[in-house]
Formats: sequence, C-alpha cells, structure tokens
Amino acid sequence: MPHSPAPTLNTGTQAIRSPATPGVHDWTCPFCPLLCDDITTIVHDDGTLSAPDTHCPRLTQALTWFAGNLPPTPSIDNTDTDLDSALTRVIDILQGTRRPLFGGLATDVAGVRALYPFAADCGAILDHLHGDAMAASNAALQDRGAFLTTLSEIRARADLLIVFRSTPSAKYPRFYERVLGGTDQPRKLIFVGCDPDPAADNLQNISSQCVLKDADPFDLLAIWSALMEGRDAASFSDTTTSQTLASLVDRVNAARYTAVIYEPAALPGPHAALLIEALNRIVKAMNWTTRAGALALGGDDGALTVNQAVTWLSGFPLRTRVSMSTRLHGEPPLDHDATRYATSRLLKTREVDALLWVSAYQPEPLPQALSDDIPVIVLGHPALKNRISKRTAPTVFIPVATPGIDTGGHVFRIDGSVVASLTATRKSELPTVAFIAERLHEAFATSANAGSPT
Repeated sequence: MPHSPAPTLNTGTQAIRSPATPGVHDWTCPFCPLLCDDITTIVHDDGTLSAPDTHCPRLTQALTWFAGNLPPTPSIDNTDTDLDSALTRVIDILQGTRRPLFGGLATDVAGVRALYPFAADCGAILDHLHGDAMAASNAALQDRGAFLTTLSEIRARADLLIVFRSTPSAKYPRFYERVLGGTDQPRKLIFVGCDPDPAADNLQNISSQCVLKDADPFDLLAIWSALMEGRDAASFSDTTTSQTLASLVDRVNAARYTAVIYEPAALPGPHAALLIEALNRIVKAMNWTTRAGALALGGDDGALTVNQAVTWLSGFPLRTRVSMSTRLHGEPPLDHDATRYATSRLLKTREVDALLWVSAYQPEPLPQALSDDIPVIVLGHPALKNRISKRTAPTVFIPVATPGIDTGGHVFRIDGSVVASLTATRKSELPTVAFIAERLHEAFATSANAGSPT
C-alpha cells in the first residue's frame, strides 16, 4: 500500500525562545561534562559570545562556533526552505524506512525524552556520537558492577588520586581546579601507565609521580589486580613491574580514600571494556581494607545524559533498537546489542536505511562511514548546514538551539550524580531538539494512522 501524504505541520509558537540578556552570571558551561557553573558570559553587539574571566581553552574554542548571527534556515537537498516543508519532507523519508538510525544524539534530557517515543514509532536504533566509549563503560558495569565516586567526594575525602593512562587536563582543562582547587588538604597524585599530566605541576599541596608509563596496560592491570587481592609480588617474573605495583598497593592501603581516575575514550581498543572491568575489580579489592571509588572521565556532547535517559526510559543503555508497534511476529520490542548496533558498523554494513543525526552542541560532521545514497535528516548546529556536501540521497537540514546558549535545559554531570540546569545566554529564534522531535512524532503518528486500513 502506498504511503499516505504527510500532513502539513503546524510549528506554532511553541519553540522555546531565550530571553534577551547582556550576559549571564554563574552560567553553567554545556561544552564539557564537568559543567563548570561559575562562569560569566558576555553577549556582544555583533552577536558573538565571550567568557573573559574563565581561562578554559575548550570553552573559548566552543564559543567561536557562535560567532555572529547565522541564518537559521532549514534546507532540503541544499536548497533553502521553510520549517514546515522541511518537517514534512522528514516524515516522507521516515515513512519509507524500516530500520532508521538515530545517531549523534548530542542533546539534553528534554531532547532525548522527545526523541525516544519518536524512535519507538519508527523502529529506530539509538546510538551516540561517543557510543564507543559509552559502550565500553556500560559493558564493564553490566558484567561486574563498580564502586563509583563523585567530584564532591574526591574533593572532600580523597587523599590519594591514581590516574590510569589519562591526561585529564588535555580534554577537561579545569578538572583539577574543579576537584582539588581551593582546598589545603595534602594529596598524592600518581599517574600509572602514562606520562604525568603537565597541569599537575601547578597544583598546591599536591605531590605527584609517574610509574610504569610504558607498561602494557593489560599486563599492568592483571598484576595490580592480583597484588590487591593478596598475591605475593615475588611470584611474578616481571619483578620491576610487580615490585612497583606492590608499593602502589601499600600506598592504597595507607590512604584514607583513593580515587581511581581513567578516561574510557583514551583506553586502547577494541577491548577497552576489559581494562575498565579490571579497574573496577581493583577498586572493589581496595574496598576490602579501605575506601575507594572510580571516576570515568567522559560523557561529552550529552553522551552521559542520553545514556542515562535511554536507560531510564527503556531499561537498556544506548545501542538499543526500540521496535515499532507493527514489528514482525516474535520480534522483541527492545533489542540491545553494543557491538551490532554501533553507528560505524551499521553504516559500513548498510544495515540501516536512513540516518537522523542530532548535533546540537557543535557542528559535528556526518559519520565518515555514511554512504552517499542513504537518506539523512540533520537536527544540528546552524554552522553544520554549510558542512554538508551535496548528496545523492535525500538530505534535510533543520537548525536547532544549543542548550546553554540559545535555550535552557538539563544535563548530567561527568560523575552521573548531578543533573545541572542550563541557562540560555542570548536571544535566539531557533527551535529546540525536543520541539522538533515532538512535532515530528505527532505528524508521523498521524500519517501512520491515516495509512492504516479501517
């Protein structure tokens, strides 16, 4: 049966619009999962933004994406159009699909909550821009659980910080400031399996060192785990590694509270989940005799927010297919598979027939594995419009608001323990991801009902 035409959509005046303001004090930055909330922003006459009192290169770079007032014009196949026409074309594309992928998903809580029921009606697969790192963390947590800590607990309790194969300040410039700044408690900072973080040299009341920077991470964690569980260091053939780690175990046992810090995205693949599982096992062993917790550095571009929301809504984390109500007999309503439903794999093997790409925080380009003949719908930062080359397949672009810049919102902090409220810092006419998703869902359901036999 041919698809019934999609109805004309009424966008109305429901798009969230930010209040005009010369700037915002105690503004929460949305461009890093640390969610630093002590920033003052300034909106200049030409529409550009700055945060002159905050020395964070990541924020400075992010604000360049909002230089001037980009025209918020939707497009269909690189031709400008109005929002109603763009939304109608999206419905027309999705009506003809059986297995779309909702990827990127760089949005906030409201955005993913609106996208989820829409994905369910479309039978879509959900994955994030940083899905590989999230999948590794999810797999380790699912298999063995974990002792997790928070930024506040590290700040208040930790006297020993162990950083495994990571340089926190490279990706999160204010990490040490947020967890250790302004305190006078003496602390020890040990970098294991990596070079020391240069930013650690500027910390007050901190003594730092680096051990086994060139060691194989799998061998290192295997020996460290065995030692934490009581094995004698003399039983290992690699005496240098075992003795160094035995000394580390002694330091852990003498500490009041140990924080083990790592970055899933920086761990070597494709078996990063095994390393995270080993770290979780080590932290569990630490808790037999003292207090300890692990902190994973990640969740950028709303990854942690979306993973938390999808898990809450479905019972499964990201990389889950939420099947449509008209699924085949015997097909499960939910199917989670962290390997099978990875964005790069799905696109390379052509297992999806459309991509809805969400990139509200920055102009994140489309995946390299995307074939030219797969239809694409982009809900993205306005600057992304000019970065989408002309394609053979239908391509719809709809500019959307950035949470924390053009609109308010809510996002999870890096430790998953706090949901921060975002405040718009400038006036904007851009619709939110949630607004667009709700209108699409409503129109898609109406079209499906219109096409159903009576």
